[in-house]
Amino acid sequence: LMELSGGPGLGHLTYCTNIHPGEDWPAVLAALRRYLPAVKARLAPERPLGVGLRLAASAARALREPAALDELRGLLRDGDFYVFTLNGFPYGAFHGQRVKEGAYRPDWTQPERLAYTNTLADLLAELLPPAMNGSISTVPGTYKDWASQAVPAIVDHLLQHVAHLVALRERTGRTLVLALEPEPCCLLETVAETVAFFEGELFGAEAARRLGELSGLGPAAAQEALRTHLGVCYDVCHAAVEFEDPRASVEALRNAGISIAKLQLSCALAIPSVDRAALRALQPFDEPVYLHQVVQRRDGRLTRFTDLEPARAAFDPAPGTEWRIHFHVPIFREQLEVFSTTQPFLREILALHRERPLSEHLEVETYTWDVLPEQFRKVDADEAIARELAWVRDRLQG
Repeated sequence: LMELSGGPGLGHLTYCTNIHPGEDWPAVLAALRRYLPAVKARLAPERPLGVGLRLAASAARALREPAALDELRGLLRDGDFYVFTLNGFPYGAFHGQRVKEGAYRPDWTQPERLAYTNTLADLLAELLPPAMNGSISTVPGTYKDWASQAVPAIVDHLLQHVAHLVALRERTGRTLVLALEPEPCCLLETVAETVAFFEGELFGAEAARRLGELSGLGPAAAQEALRTHLGVCYDVCHAAVEFEDPRASVEALRNAGISIAKLQLSCALAIPSVDRAALRALQPFDEPVYLHQVVQRRDGRLTRFTDLEPARAAFDPAPGTEWRIHFHVPIFREQLEVFSTTQPFLREILALHRERPLSEHLEVETYTWDVLPEQFRKVDADEAIARELAWVRDRLQG
């Protein structure tokens, strides 16, 4: 398996297939057939290659049919690939049209999100290699603008999903973790908010009592199940945009007993000193598909904007203004012409992982490839993906 060498327990490395357009199963299958062999040939021709599979709801429903699932199994077997993690964040269309805050819909207040995630768990239990645990990353509850009065429904749906994972483990022996992914301008935005939510809403006595009702587990077993089946997806780009401290943030999760079920390796745009020239150079990044939240730091104070457009409109040219922008850029780039990236933050996270592994699952996620300004994507996607994976491997083996 594509385990990282360079030390014991460094985990499994993959990339997220949400970089490839395609929502229905035929489109997903075509993308996998096109790109997986090309990435593997560049990166790991002699070894099995892990796959971080993104399945939209329509593809997930199709894979409940045995013939479609057999197609996927055949592709994995014949190509020497294996699936250990799913991206269950975007439910519907994710390329070629406006996504923006639609990436969070349906959120965890909605039964459609629960049903979709249950389906993903059933599929992952079928696909996992023997003796491996699986992870599914998901929306961090909801978008912050929609969060008023939303928490009780979110928590109950999450607990219903944990009950599903408990039953799945009893039936199949497979242990799966739902990984909530903190993101700027969402219900769970910072690590501090995430720890407070887990401690207050998901790991407490009331959550264990409710899980006991749903699953038949006793209080101690329910407490254990909550910590087994709920964790976070630590997206390095998101943490960097929030000006988190790498070491302090992962230690806060560890001290709270919150597992990092998936470590998403990603970089954001960074502007250490914002001026009018930087705003003009940002124009090509202000594109209509994805939400590009901006966190501004000035005099130690953070100000958040939901997208590039409102951030640029509100810009005040005071000295000492720093921006970090939620725009995933290739992780091997420390500079993009006039801009910096948050690659130093990623390097520090990888150093911490070498020191003491943070997660079993490492996934490069640069889904914005097809909206990057053209001068930054002059190679084929498979070449860029392989280069990103090799960059991570080299940092962890060096």
